[in-house]
Amino acid sequence: MTIIKTPDTPAAEDFSDPEAAVARLELLYNQATDFLCEGFSTAMQEGAPSARIRAYYPEIRIKTSSYAQVDSRLSFGHVSEPGIHATTVTRPDLFRAYLTQQIALLIKNHDQPVTIGASDTPIPVHFAVANNPDLVVPHQGAAGFTLRDVFDVPDLTTTNDDIVNGVHDHTEVGPLALFTAQRVDYSLARLAHYTATDAGHFQNHVLFTNYQFYVSEFENYAREQLADPHSGYTSFVSTGNVEITDADAPLEQPMKLPQMPTYHLKRADGSGITLVNIGVGPSNAKTATDHIAVLRPHAWLMVGHCAGLRNTQALGDFVLAHAYLREDKVLDDDLPVWVPIPPLAEIQVALERAVAEVTELEGYELKRIMRTGTVASVDNRNWELRDQSGPVQRLSQSRAIALDMESATIAANGYRFRVPYGTLLCVSDKPLHGELKLPGMASSFYTTQVSRHLAIGIKAMEHLRGMPLERLHSRKLRSFDETAFL
Repeated sequence: MTIIKTPDTPAAEDFSDPEAAVARLELLYNQATDFLCEGFSTAMQEGAPSARIRAYYPEIRIKTSSYAQVDSRLSFGHVSEPGIHATTVTRPDLFRAYLTQQIALLIKNHDQPVTIGASDTPIPVHFAVANNPDLVVPHQGAAGFTLRDVFDVPDLTTTNDDIVNGVHDHTEVGPLALFTAQRVDYSLARLAHYTATDAGHFQNHVLFTNYQFYVSEFENYAREQLADPHSGYTSFVSTGNVEITDADAPLEQPMKLPQMPTYHLKRADGSGITLVNIGVGPSNAKTATDHIAVLRPHAWLMVGHCAGLRNTQALGDFVLAHAYLREDKVLDDDLPVWVPIPPLAEIQVALERAVAEVTELEGYELKRIMRTGTVASVDNRNWELRDQSGPVQRLSQSRAIALDMESATIAANGYRFRVPYGTLLCVSDKPLHGELKLPGMASSFYTTQVSRHLAIGIKAMEHLRGMPLERLHSRKLRSFDETAFL
């Protein structure tokens, strides 16, 4: 019989104060991870212990006996039907504001306390030591003993997206949140790897781009904001977690950039702006959004370049997507292509308003430089080299006005993860009309257009920041049997 050694933890307890509930979650999590870190450190120095070392994620649980009496306009904050609902929790320090808000709504809407206690889901040792710079989990075989014989390791049965995708098994306990603690921990680790910045720096408003040219403009804007004591921005974080608070401070760049360089213009309450250069291709777009989604951002927008498909478009024109032709293929197993990806009115209005303000055009005049329509996203960067009869026919039938490789993926994953999404692209070439992206043309285009395009994306985010969260998170993103937490 295997002996299992676990930490002493408080018994499960009911809470009607959301802040006290989160404080208990932090206590339980810290006790569990400290226990695992201590056991792991000892094992690395002295060899495998005689007992298995195990600790559990904390859990939020609520039991209701009736349907909630809530404002029907709200898309979150209540469980869909009576019964027991629960979720495991990780890094309550990182998610303190989010958890406090979600728990408060749950208690208010159901007039019931939440129960905070230890779950029956073990914490993988890899995730427990992730925030301890002095500890590193060795590769299999390097520890002198089989790691999984002593510690729990990541388990794919609790790390997948079954809840998000709506294919989870219906048990006696329903899910309270879209992601389990293990799924969140996995993404937090991946974010640090791909972006070279800690998850704690990410802001609630995320801009995605597919060109590095936007980064220098974002840094320039950040320095302008830091120089303004009334801007509300407090610091700027670059790749490698280099953080400055002074507008004139030097910003050292690492010799080797990560796969997805990421930059954060921070505000004290997390309502600042994060810019992620996802590079080119739907695979990168999916990877980035798969992991950023666990941070529950308030909105994400794509502000990249595209091919204009209409002869009436000019280089530098803007495209506001209101529909997507999904030929990216990376999400087909998670979100079938027959699922419509609707435009979100709040996002569309914010983007159009931002274009009007930056360009100083409005109404009918705005149509000179911006078209609203379908954006096609493909998985083949050199689609132009194929026989054009097939692709062009499909594009024409779809009424597409622009083509790229990332926008549909970002929008579809926003829909899938219940994160408000939008797309504003800038036409950088017109391959169907002989205007290819050649070196001289590209340099001139980037010099004149990148700054204005980025300014529009930032202004749109600032408009969204002023919108109440319950208005921004549209009901059209929520399914029949939905979790209470955003």
